Amino acid sequence: MRVLVIGATGMLGTSMIPALLAKGYDVVTSNFLYAHMDVRDAEQVMITAKLAKPDIILHLAAETDVDRCEREPQHAYEVNTRGTKNVAEACKALNIPMLYVSTIGVFYGDKKEPYTEEDEPRPANFYGRSKLFGERMVKSLVKDYFIVRAGWMVGGGPTRDKKFVGKIISQVKANAQEIKAVTDKVGSPTYAPDFCKVVANLIATKEYGTYHCTNHGYPSRYDVAKEVLRLMCRCTKLTPVDSSAFANLSAGRANSEMSDNKHLQAIGLDTMRDWKEALREYVHAYSW
Repeated sequence: MRVLVIGATGMLGTSMIPALLAKGYDVVTSNFLYAHMDVRDAEQVMITAKLAKPDIILHLAAETDVDRCEREPQHAYEVNTRGTKNVAEACKALNIPMLYVSTIGVFYGDKKEPYTEEDEPRPANFYGRSKLFGERMVKSLVKDYFIVRAGWMVGGGPTRDKKFVGKIISQVKANAQEIKAVTDKVGSPTYAPDFCKVVANLIATKEYGTYHCTNHGYPSRYDVAKEVLRLMCRCTKLTPVDSSAFANLSAGRANSEMSDNKHLQAIGLDTMRDWKEALREYVHAYSW
């Protein structure tokens, strides 16, 4: 199978390529075919897809800075919604399947139990809305699709990890005297290599539809930070706070991004590990 990956140089893409190659796929990336391809440009996307002649397109490119999306909603719409529409149009024109990476952030976060694929999306911020609109573009344009929702993404290493774990590690390396982490936001971490292995297996099936793909367990941000410090053998002061300590952030955050992988479990493809096991591998894999 020939796979075109859009967004191969990002935090998730750098784990996706090795996972696909390990399964024996013929992999081509958008940036290799069309230098600096912009998903917002429909013509560039279509040219790239026709040059690649893929059997499936994996769309990973996204604006994931939640606060920037809130400050610049038009930018979020152009990248996450219109960009996804452009990829979906290309899949429709070539009559091939598409895999779109979405987010558990399409939910509001007021549910007491973990979210499943059957729950009705209701985003808490513009990032979530722009990704949900992307999902709707895929569903309306592509006959055969995989929508795979990730949780709190972990991965990318020192140069690409701009998410929560990367920020905690950066503070530790900078010899921060104190780190604050919230106890009132809970979710499901998603280790990029684990996620990508599932995707590599999923696209070999014809089990199209919407999937949650997160590591097992439901820590708070504080729990994650505490585990990072333990794994790094650091005694940095970690102070539990609530979300009011970060009231200056542009975007509101869902109180819960807990997720269960019900649809993956139903087809026997839920190979996601416990979040602590995955985090241990990640922290130990790099010379931070």
